[in-house]
Amino acid sequence: MAKSRQPDNKSESQKTSESVKGARSKATIVTEQSTQLSEKIKESARQIWLAGLGAYTKAEEDTGKIFEKLVKEGEEIENLTRGVVEKQFKAVEDKVEGVREKASGTLNKLESVFDQRVSSALERLGIPSHSYVAELEKRIAALEKKLAEKK
Repeated sequence: MAKSRQPDNKSESQKTSESVKGARSKATIVTEQSTQLSEKIKESARQIWLAGLGAYTKAEEDTGKIFEKLVKEGEEIENLTRGVVEKQFKAVEDKVEGVREKASGTLNKLESVFDQRVSSALERLGIPSHSYVAELEKRIAALEKKLAEKK
């Protein structure tokens, strides 16, 4: 007498569901990291802006020479920070896009595997496919037409 096979602790759909959750979790982490970096960049930009406003006020109190010097220094700092911020922002965008593409590909693969497994399980259970039922419906309609013609 053959031994009955013991089922796995987790069904295949549970494993598939856990894989989807893992992919979504990774995408969430990257999104959170990019949001945090974005907030840091915004805060740095705000501090630079406030420093500029403070310098502007001070310059009005002092002579025009100090103001011109501060404008030049501000332009230098702006040029330096703009490049760094743009590089960081581009890096974050690229990373997020890469993760988004991977997650989308993974979800599509998981969906395909899930569809195949469900179809296979339905077939093993003897449940007919949609195309088979449609074919039977056509045959029944043809037979009904023949019967109606004979009457």
